[in-house]
Amino acid sequence: MTVETTVAGTLLLIAIMTVVTLITRFGGIFLMSFVTINPRVEGFINAMASSVLIAILTPMAVEGDIGARLALGTTAVLMLAFRKALPAIAAGILAAAASRYFL
Repeated sequence: MTVETTVAGTLLLIAIMTVVTLITRFGGIFLMSFVTINPRVEGFINAMASSVLIAILTPMAVEGDIGARLALGTTAVLMLAFRKALPAIAAGILAAAASRYFL
């Protein structure tokens, strides 16, 4: 399937992506309404969240440029040191921006 990159084609693609996103989000909530949350299920959900994060970050660490690696390292070190996600992420963004601007 191909869609022309006109204004109407672009809007059609955005509408399709919106519908698919809503279906997956509401579908997940609907399906989880039938599942009893016990410690085993909660552990599974927590493990899945970590595995998704690792799957996103690993290619960046392996194939990313110096800015991506510096951002990842800065965020990891600050997260381990202070246990606060927002400042660590902000510092990682600043490290990436600075390295890409100056290097």
